[in-house]
Amino acid sequence: PFYRYLGGPMATVLPVPLMNLLNGGVHASNTLDFQEFMVVPHAAATFREALRMGAEVFHALKDLLKGRGLSLAVGDEGGFAPDLPDNHGALTLLVKAIEQAGYRPGEQIALALDVASTEFYRDGAYHFDGRSLDSTEMIRELAGLCDRYPIVSIEDGLAEDDWSGWEQLTQVLGNRIQLVGDDLFVTNQQRLQRGIDQGVANAVLIKVNQIGSLSETMEAMALGSRHGYASVVSHRSGETEDVSIADLAVASRAGQIKTGSLSRSERVAKYNRLLRIEDELGSQARYGGAMGMGPRRTQPPR
Repeated sequence: PFYRYLGGPMATVLPVPLMNLLNGGVHASNTLDFQEFMVVPHAAATFREALRMGAEVFHALKDLLKGRGLSLAVGDEGGFAPDLPDNHGALTLLVKAIEQAGYRPGEQIALALDVASTEFYRDGAYHFDGRSLDSTEMIRELAGLCDRYPIVSIEDGLAEDDWSGWEQLTQVLGNRIQLVGDDLFVTNQQRLQRGIDQGVANAVLIKVNQIGSLSETMEAMALGSRHGYASVVSHRSGETEDVSIADLAVASRAGQIKTGSLSRSERVAKYNRLLRIEDELGSQARYGGAMGMGPRRTQPPR
């Protein structure tokens, strides 16, 4: 199989899924500025258990939305795309869905964000929720969210070329949560090396067709790994039924994968592939969360 060809006998780690249950930003036609609101079932013992936990939260969230008379339409990545008052409202709703599914927020299932700040960064300021914030104020906003909610990972918290802001963000939150560079690094070794040199972020999002070849993808992951950067293998907003990234996540022992919600067949296909890989590995299979390979964990919400 592909994962064995790429990763050899050590390819036995199933990734922690960062499951995008609420869509916003450019991936949805709604009022939310942040692009992805994800749940992270890090405390599961196996990948199949993690997937079940995520599915239960997905359906609990659906019931909550339906009960409030909100839209059940989904965005590009399969997450619900309702009109909510603000980003706080989305995070609060996810916490309630986790609790309604019978889990403890933070302890068993945490939250992750893809802020996609570049999309609302103009003229040196971040424009969202009817406000205009400079880099320091934006960092304070993100830190406040981490204080209030059980967030373990933030992707693209600042714009792709706000390097000085990223340095400050990493100083403030880098020892506390996972800070992922997507637009910041674009799976590019030169940009990643600059980030390493400047002490920016602590994880890199990996998209094979963003850099263009499997060799360059593996090299970018190796570069990050040598310098203590985690890798998060990712799908794209425009996706196909191809499941290669599921194999890549296992082959590389990345320990994390982003491949959307529990709807839309092009998203579910990757989860199904990971289930099959776990079955094939049998007793050799290990779950990234159980091995501490998922996002950095924060304390449960106060």
